[in-house]
Amino acid sequence: MVFPKIKLVDIVDVKGGKRLPKGEDFENHATKHPYIRARDIRDGNITFDDPVYISQKTHSKISRYVTLAGDICITIVGANVGDVGQVPAFLDGANLTENAVKLVGKSDDYLAGYLKHALLIDDAQKQMKNFAAGAAQPKLGIYKINEVEVFYPDFGARKEIDQILSSYNNLIENNNRRIAILEDMAQSLYREWFVKFRYPGHENQTLIDSPLGPIPEGWEVKTLKELTSKIGSGATPRGGKDAYKSDGIPLIRSLNIYDASFITKDLALIDDQQAAKLKNVIVQPRDVLLNITGASVARCAMVPKEFTPARVNQHVAIIRANIEAVSPEFILYTLISANGKSRLLNLAQGGATREAITKTHIEKFSVVVPPQAVFESFNEIVNSVVRKAHVLFVKNENLRKQRDMLLPKLISGKIDLTKEY
Repeated sequence: MVFPKIKLVDIVDVKGGKRLPKGEDFENHATKHPYIRARDIRDGNITFDDPVYISQKTHSKISRYVTLAGDICITIVGANVGDVGQVPAFLDGANLTENAVKLVGKSDDYLAGYLKHALLIDDAQKQMKNFAAGAAQPKLGIYKINEVEVFYPDFGARKEIDQILSSYNNLIENNNRRIAILEDMAQSLYREWFVKFRYPGHENQTLIDSPLGPIPEGWEVKTLKELTSKIGSGATPRGGKDAYKSDGIPLIRSLNIYDASFITKDLALIDDQQAAKLKNVIVQPRDVLLNITGASVARCAMVPKEFTPARVNQHVAIIRANIEAVSPEFILYTLISANGKSRLLNLAQGGATREAITKTHIEKFSVVVPPQAVFESFNEIVNSVVRKAHVLFVKNENLRKQRDMLLPKLISGKIDLTKEY
């Protein structure tokens, strides 16, 4: 059977967010008042990995525009219109951008979790994007959101579907927490050894001056050009998004790159002919990718082997380590360290019209390099941590594929709910 549909206006009230008052801005430190932006809403979650906060004064002016834990939020403006996320417990009471709305259930049998899943399937996504089309800047008005239709079975079926899909999400989230712990271990080790210089045998070290400040005697300062075999960015195939395929070779864009995290959602694909035109920017396993333009400038991650060979567009640079001189992991953790990130952002902000990091900037970027014995000890520990994180990454990719295969069939009623998953 196929489940019946119902308009959102019949099951929820749509409440808008609020822009910051004129003259107000985000705080440069964490406060009691987090602020959810459109970019934080994606893939059913509120991903608060680049958090912003507002002051008590600002919050008091827009305190009516807050979310509660469990609320469903939808982005309503721009290229990511229709993205859906559910507010986690730690963002209970967070303020919401004017570029998104929240949904408030009208009845006692309202299940926010089910509705989140129902809004993620292609049928609902196409409705939202079609309603938003037609203007220079896509916008999904509240009256249009009210007209979106979703599959809506009885309460028992909705509850069971939510439980099945949430079980996948819980496994994925648990693995994500484990990955985060492993990443923190690797970055903490880098800070101890190469920022604080508390590496094995450091007790008798002598510090000497260098272009990057005091470093242990016997260590060197080298440029990335000296430590790499390739540095370069790519291009977008002619036709832009319309040229992307449903199957083919990955084209990695800046939206796929977060610090130490490779995001596979919305990974673009191109055919062999398009890829041949980008043969000079073939991504290999363990290449380090750096975002070099725009709001995500200086974000950096390493490419899992499962997504190679690939290509990159013009907003992403490939940094390929010369493994005889340095490891990709060492380059990655250098670039995402507090000092490395600060230096990259300073370079980017020197651009004339927009934030940008050039090939020359990357080539001249200085790195503190330890003696081989220290370097090998670091690699041995970090490589073990990275391998464990990679195993969890692969598990999550498989879980997502299984969940996404079930999602539209469960929501529409085309699958037997008595089956075990």
